[in-house]
Amino acid sequence: MPRALTRTLRRWLYIGHRWIGIVTCLFFAMWFISGVVMMYVAFPGLSDKERLAALPDIAWEKVTLSPDDAMKKAGATHYPRELRLNMTAGEPVYRLADWDGKRQTISAIDGRATTDVTEQQALAVARHHPASQSPQLEEIVDRDQWSVVARYDPLRPFYLVHLGDDAGTKLYVSSRSGEIALDTNRTERIWNWLGSIPHWIYPTVLRKDQPLWRQVILWTSGTCLVVGITGIWIGILRVRIKRRYASGNITPYRGWMAWHHVTGLIAGPFVLTWMFSGWLSVNPGEYFANRNTPREVLQRYTGHDAPTITTAIRVLADKRAAEARFVWLDGMPLVILASRDGTRTVIDAASGEIARLPQENLWKAATTLLPGSRLESRLTIGEYDAYWYAHHSDRELPVLRAKFDDDAQTWFHISPVTGDILGRIDSSRRTYRWLFNALHSFDFQLLLMYRPAWDIVMWLLSILGTIVSVSGVVIGWRYLKR
Repeated sequence: MPRALTRTLRRWLYIGHRWIGIVTCLFFAMWFISGVVMMYVAFPGLSDKERLAALPDIAWEKVTLSPDDAMKKAGATHYPRELRLNMTAGEPVYRLADWDGKRQTISAIDGRATTDVTEQQALAVARHHPASQSPQLEEIVDRDQWSVVARYDPLRPFYLVHLGDDAGTKLYVSSRSGEIALDTNRTERIWNWLGSIPHWIYPTVLRKDQPLWRQVILWTSGTCLVVGITGIWIGILRVRIKRRYASGNITPYRGWMAWHHVTGLIAGPFVLTWMFSGWLSVNPGEYFANRNTPREVLQRYTGHDAPTITTAIRVLADKRAAEARFVWLDGMPLVILASRDGTRTVIDAASGEIARLPQENLWKAATTLLPGSRLESRLTIGEYDAYWYAHHSDRELPVLRAKFDDDAQTWFHISPVTGDILGRIDSSRRTYRWLFNALHSFDFQLLLMYRPAWDIVMWLLSILGTIVSVSGVVIGWRYLKR
């Protein structure tokens, strides 16, 4: 390549990095600082354990409708994805979730459909929450910063109830069904303005439009990735290790420019991995497979599709539980009772006796998941590993891992307690686990096993990244002032 052309290209490389970097370094700094906050404060949500803790025990004596009758009242033509029984404001109700996302609530007393919950009923629901002191209705909200995502759509609008506790806990009670969809506390709300919201670029006005938000993330993180690559390239071109500059330094720069140059060379690879994995977080081009388990796969596993289940409520009357979930497993009807502390008991739906689920029966049911493939490996996972691990949330142990020899090399994780399919992961998702989760969260099992090793590594890298970013912001500001 002619020397004149090389000089021209290098000049434009420097100019492009400088001026695009003025804006992108603000994003870099925001992401590094907010990422540290996210290490300790998650975006508000409602875990299954929290949901159960806020439910009263089922008043079996009030239940007059069978699960079969509830499915008839709901007009179910297939066995629903979920069929649960719990209490709402002193009334037992069946909650059905269909495969298309439709939700229905049917009274277990008289079979009427619940589509409108009053303010008083919402307050009655809130009183059972462990943090409830003096619940008061704050407002009715359709969509706000904490309930912005689409999974809450079937439950909107919400009664926003303040529980009156010292933590400032607020509940989102569905005005359609009376379900608690979400809870937040003051600490979560404050810290998330410094954590998840800036990190995910999550203001309500943008996030409520999922396609637009996704494009913003793709183009913003993609541009920052290009700036990071050009920055490392320039850094390598300008550094001298052996034949140093006249000052004896490896960099020709001073002050903030020197900090930016040297720290960028050290932290550059980690900055790039975070930018690249962040770009992958929205699955560009839908390249990676969906992690959801298809309906037909689960239906084969349950061995039943008709909207019926053989059970009599009277056989459950002596069981204390906050929720009953009616399921099928390999053609066998079961009731999974959950207490407020999260303990689960599997009951034979017909007899009301505790059901045993021998692992052989679970492995037999697992063979039906992918009928065209062979179950080539049956593992019991007693400790967390690279593909089944806890990071910021607990996961059940032990679990069963069923490996199939299909083209996608699919694995299923199965609960040995309830028989539930806890997760599905194929070769595409395993690749995504390393390219996104590992590179972005550094959730390597070795680091997670020896906390605070993970914290120390993440803090050090985040500090280096922040220095690179802030120095870039200062340098850019100085250029703009000129």
